[in-house]
Amino acid sequence: MGRYDRWLLFITVLLIGFGALMIYSTTSVITPVLAKRGITEFYYFKRHIFTILIGFSFMFLTYRLKPSTIKKMAIPLLIFSFVLLILVFLPNIGVSAGGARRWIRLWPSTFQPSELVKLSMVIFLARYISMPEYRTDSFTSFIKPVFIMIIFQIAILKQPDFGAAMSLAFLTFAMLFLSGIRLRYLASLSVFAIPVIFKLVTEPYRLRRLISFLDPWEDAQGSGFQLVQSFIALGSGGLAGVGLGSSKQKLSYLPESHTDFIFSIIGEEFGFIGVSVVIALFLLLFIKGISIANKAKDGFVYYLAIGLSLMISLQALINFAVATGLVPTKGLPLPFVSYGGSALLVNLAAIGMLLNISKGEQISTTLIDKEIIIRRRARRNMEIHISR
Repeated sequence: MGRYDRWLLFITVLLIGFGALMIYSTTSVITPVLAKRGITEFYYFKRHIFTILIGFSFMFLTYRLKPSTIKKMAIPLLIFSFVLLILVFLPNIGVSAGGARRWIRLWPSTFQPSELVKLSMVIFLARYISMPEYRTDSFTSFIKPVFIMIIFQIAILKQPDFGAAMSLAFLTFAMLFLSGIRLRYLASLSVFAIPVIFKLVTEPYRLRRLISFLDPWEDAQGSGFQLVQSFIALGSGGLAGVGLGSSKQKLSYLPESHTDFIFSIIGEEFGFIGVSVVIALFLLLFIKGISIANKAKDGFVYYLAIGLSLMISLQALINFAVATGLVPTKGLPLPFVSYGGSALLVNLAAIGMLLNISKGEQISTTLIDKEIIIRRRARRNMEIHISR
């Protein structure tokens, strides 16, 4: 029996511990409005600690699951996540907030099914593209998972949650690309997707976000307010930051400072050094995930490790890009750091699977799957070389 990757666990615990510290820092100042609602300085912190404890139990559970068991769960879990996604729209079950209906009511809190959808899709894709009948030169093999992705996206966009829908698309296409699927299939679908994306982007509230992204200072008190405040937070931090707990932007200036824009507060309180350390930790986590995948002897395990690493890393990358104004504002938390139970539970479950895979206990010990992966990589490299 092999040993799990202790560095992966150490990086995860470090991010979670730092996240808990930042959540207390961003929520410990209580305004009169919050005080009237009975919210104390430890309100969010205690809830987050409770979620962390549940999350670690999820991580331990998935750590104990064999890859063969996870593989068998792929289809049932995909169906279950879709059912949860539909429950969002039912009265007394679905919960609305901020003009969106993205959560279901679960004691003692709520759960966001779109987070589980990403994990379910990763497991399904890992199973699908590792099947012997999956052919990288077949358009039919390509379009089947894309069709499933579109069904989920329609439900997610009805909530509406454009950020989660786009994250699911990035994750799906990235895994298909790494499987060695023909580039022309991805390119052709991108062309057909342009009108749909244009229609979605031109929705009034999304169009305002796009305009504010291009020039947030033009409407600094309106649609560009959040991004401008994020810039101020990051700019105020300088090299070493203003100090833990000394942020001014968290004093009701920067909306969602403990969730989607916690990275900006990290930049204000810990400066360039602080954000560099956080980025480095996520980069190391991604590298460890890819390293674990490259040691896999089984196709499903290989693609599962790749997909789980991408799921966490892509969300972190998008969060960094949003806070720094590189992409339009989207409601995506920073994994392990932001306040938000659903994402934390799912990401810790993903880490549990990666830790299990890192032990080296594979479904098969033959080199057949490894040879298939090598051939797909060679075909992908050849296609990229020809396209250049």
